[in-house]
Amino acid sequence: MLLSLVVHTYSLRYWFPAVVMLGTAPAYVLSWGACRVLTAVLPSRLYRRMDDHLYNIYQSLVLFFFENYTGVEIVIYGDVPKKKENVVYLSNHQCTADWIIADMLAIRQKALGHVRYVLKDGLKWLPLYGWYFSQHGGVYVKRSAKFDEKAMKKKLSSQTVLGTPMYLVIFPEGTRYNPELKKMISDSQAFATKEGLAALDHVLTPRMKASHVAIETMRDHLDAVYDITVVYEATLGKSSDRQPAPTMPEFLCKESPRVHIHFERVDMKEIPPESVFFRGWLHKRFEIKDQMLTTFYESEDPDKKGKFPGEGQRSHLSIMKTLPSLLFLGGLTLPMLLTESGRKLYVRTWVYGTLLGWLWVNVSP
Repeated sequence: MLLSLVVHTYSLRYWFPAVVMLGTAPAYVLSWGACRVLTAVLPSRLYRRMDDHLYNIYQSLVLFFFENYTGVEIVIYGDVPKKKENVVYLSNHQCTADWIIADMLAIRQKALGHVRYVLKDGLKWLPLYGWYFSQHGGVYVKRSAKFDEKAMKKKLSSQTVLGTPMYLVIFPEGTRYNPELKKMISDSQAFATKEGLAALDHVLTPRMKASHVAIETMRDHLDAVYDITVVYEATLGKSSDRQPAPTMPEFLCKESPRVHIHFERVDMKEIPPESVFFRGWLHKRFEIKDQMLTTFYESEDPDKKGKFPGEGQRSHLSIMKTLPSLLFLGGLTLPMLLTESGRKLYVRTWVYGTLLGWLWVNVSP
């Protein structure tokens, strides 16, 4: 019985946040729909501002759970600009929680509503979320030969013309690094060697297509590229063997009490426009990541192990930046669930919103 109680208590750590985040989605979608109708005859830029504001509200709720609720300690190495910028965010990729790290940095620049993602094509089928990420400015891409460069250019160009604020998140590795998947790592290293590139140990060989298309399409619109390297301290085992990064449920269960984030701002002038040179530039950035991660995990010097170069600064997110969003969306959701008509509307929003969303993502670029 005691063991059962412990298991249930543990599961509630992530079930409660999951229920709230998913449960408020219909109210959020209805709010978005109302704003879309109200701004239908107004300039597109006004709608984009309202959409960014709504997105900021929902993602602030998400950060309430992933940062304030978990009590995770964020340690940042490097100077994050305080002002908003139009950027492409390039990071190593190791778990689903990586998406939240981008939010954590963006909210510290007051740019949370501007976050948009380059996502794997299969994610467009997520109920409600799939189509919304796309209409918010996200781009779904397929891998290798199926990559649709023309569609990506068209979508990003349209947003550039509108002057849409941009915080575009890309994970160039294309899939998550897992130290236990030895074959995947060796295949990635073999590919790099075949292409005349350095083999990497703690990151996968980056793929350049999506990053290059995004940066070149929006070059005149962008201020910089943010080169981000992330380590979840829970992956630092007792030995030098790296452990798998936490999943979202594990993160919400407070299994990663500290996250290290290395931040480097790269000026647009430093990034070569030609694809052949861009490929070398991107791989070099990942070589630097690999060197830092090797030191973090394997250094025998206690002053270097478990740290990135430079001085790390603990960064605390005030609960006043996230709690109002929880109260707002919770306040919209609860009345819907307390009446029969409200519950019907709630269910219909999930069902019809999902079906219309699936149709939308298959006809839009």
